[in-house]
Amino acid sequence: MHLLSRKRKETFVKILCFLVTAAVIIPLLWIIGDVIYNGLAAWNISFLVSPVIQGGIGNAILGTFIINGMACLFGIPLGVLTGMYLSEYGQEGWFASMVRTTVESLSGIPSLILGLFAYATIIIALSQSATDRHYTAIASALALGLMMIPLVGKATEESMRVISNDIREAAIALGVPKWIRTTRIVLAIAKGGVLTGSLLAFARISGETAPLLFTALFSNFWPTGINQPMASLQVLIYNYALSGYPNLVTQAWGAALFLALIVVAINIIVRVYTKPKYKEGF
Repeated sequence: MHLLSRKRKETFVKILCFLVTAAVIIPLLWIIGDVIYNGLAAWNISFLVSPVIQGGIGNAILGTFIINGMACLFGIPLGVLTGMYLSEYGQEGWFASMVRTTVESLSGIPSLILGLFAYATIIIALSQSATDRHYTAIASALALGLMMIPLVGKATEESMRVISNDIREAAIALGVPKWIRTTRIVLAIAKGGVLTGSLLAFARISGETAPLLFTALFSNFWPTGINQPMASLQVLIYNYALSGYPNLVTQAWGAALFLALIVVAINIIVRVYTKPKYKEGF
């Protein structure tokens, strides 16, 4: 009787776990299917390579990669340096505590606030008057780069912390200076985790719209420079989805599908790169 009761409890737990899993997976598959179904209706070669002024999203795709690329040039190096400091140099002390608190606080700041910060520090500073604001992709890169710093920093710190101390002690025994030991040995071994964190940070900023609304704004034409308004997929989706015009809403679905494919591709790259290369046994 006791054994039968245990089997019933085990069956109940299995069913409960299945229902909870289904409750998570079904809405996700529903969303993905909806994006694919509605997005493919807008897709064709002209739609992907033409600028917005000609009914496409080509300039928004290019603008998204330009802005995100500039954000990576700013955010990833600072994030890596921050993670290196916290892992190898900042174990104790008031300055290390301040840096760690700053990184943790920065990770919790809404993207809208970072967009307003970039607007106040760059857009207003470059504007000649209060009625003539100079919107620029540089400000967008600043806001998105600030979002990347805590993500890359934490990934770098955790990746370097798991490296065995035996490696550090071996380098010390050979008389290797600490900065060389940190950059050429520990960081080199932890590069997989750093790359993973950087790619995930890139995927994170690819879905942010609020900072771009205050900084890069939008443009219907191909970009000719970074110090000007620039189109992006995030803002295009936002504007088209709220337009109320069926053809623009369809194009918003198409842009959303392309943006989703970028994020999926990044996650696939992360999974492939971090997959164990060797298995135990033969």
